[in-house]
This record gives sequence, structure tokens and C-alpha cells, in this order.
Amino acid sequence: MSKLKVMSVFGTRPEAIKMAPLALELQRRESIESLICVTAQHREMLDSVMHCFGLKADADLNIMGKNQTLTDVTVKALKGLEGCFAELRPDLVLVHGDTSTTFSAALAAFYAKIPVGRCLVGRLATLHFAPTAKNAENLRAEAVTGDIFITGNTVIDAMKYTVGDGGFASSELKSIDFSKRVIAMTCHRRENYGEPMKNIFSAVRTVALTHPDVEIVYPVHLSPVVRGAASE
Repeated sequence: MSKLKVMSVFGTRPEAIKMAPLALELQRRESIESLICVTAQHREMLDSVMHCFGLKADADLNIMGKNQTLTDVTVKALKGLEGCFAELRPDLVLVHGDTSTTFSAALAAFYAKIPVGRCLVGRLATLHFAPTAKNAENLRAEAVTGDIFITGNTVIDAMKYTVGDGGFASSELKSIDFSKRVIAMTCHRRENYGEPMKNIFSAVRTVALTHPDVEIVYPVHLSPVVRGAASE
């Protein structure tokens, strides 16, 4: 009996974090041939996650360009994935999230008549993997087609994998006094560019100045727009 060929497609750091535990689990299944295709919508940030989880891509589209727009990403990913699917011929394509890579992979698979399994994206999917019962309820309310499965959140699996013995590789994190109140934050979404992002960082600065007993940990995204706003 031939193995089911399952391809996980992702391209950004958040997607990689969410998909990594699934990709590792698929590799352990004897009945499955697990393939990974990365678009590299993010390059450095994607590579760091791949290294952290010990994953290697079977196909790397390497589409990231300087000052890329979402249109650039979508067009290059869609064309690259067309060739990738034709060459590797997966039986099932898995995607996660709401990025341009996710949309492009779902659409390219749909065009290639390959079933798509997804978490939280579009109406092209054949299989829907919902993190929570509420998510599944929302999908049913939207009358999506295809089967719905409640799987839990892979971010929790990724966290368990990476915290390990609780130690940090980063010297900055090692130096933090965790007897204090510590806030971990993230801020990078494109819809927050401009005034909204400026307001977010202004609020964080106010918290830092008015609460000296609070430590704020912010892994700054590599986007020049985000880094500029954060530095300011």
C-alpha cells in the first residue's frame, strides 16, 4: 500500500511556528510521506524557526524580495507552487493561518485539484482543522463545505517543544529577573502600520516609564517599517 503524500506549505515565521509540530508528527507516521514546501515569504525569520525545530524543506521557492508587496508575494507564490505541486504531486496540501502564502497555496492546490486541509482560511478547503470548539462552531455558522475537526492549537505544541528545560538561548532573556512582572508582546501586522502602530509603541513606552517593576520583552520583527516605528 502506497503512503499518503502530505505536503505542508508555509512561508512566514508565524506559520512555521504553528505548522512545525504538525510537520514533526507527520514525519513520525509510517503511513505518511511528509513533504514541506516553504515560500520564504519571510526568509531569515522562517529559517530560524526551521532550524529551531530541525526541519528541512523539500522545496524552497525563496520568493522574498526587498520592499515586497502582498501582490508580489501572491503572484510569485502562486506560480512557484504550481510547479512545486506538479513536480512533487502531493495527495493533500496543508496550510494554516491567513497569510498571502496560505491563500496562494490553497488556491494553487484548488487549481491543481489537490484536496486542501486548513486552519482558518477561505472557502477552498476540503478539511478544516479548528483549534477550539468555538472555532468549529463559527465554521459551521458560516456553512463552510468539507469536514471540520477540532484539533487543539499547535502553538501550544510549539511552545512545549521550544521551552524544553525552561532555559533560554538568548543572553538578553537569560538576564531577565522573572521575579518581576514580565510582559511578552508582539506587534508587526500590516494593518497596524502607521498611526495605529505608533499608538501601540507609545502605550508600551508609557507602561515602561510608569511601572518600573515591569519588564517588557518584545522580539522586534525584521520588517523595516516595524523596526523604524519601534526604534522611534
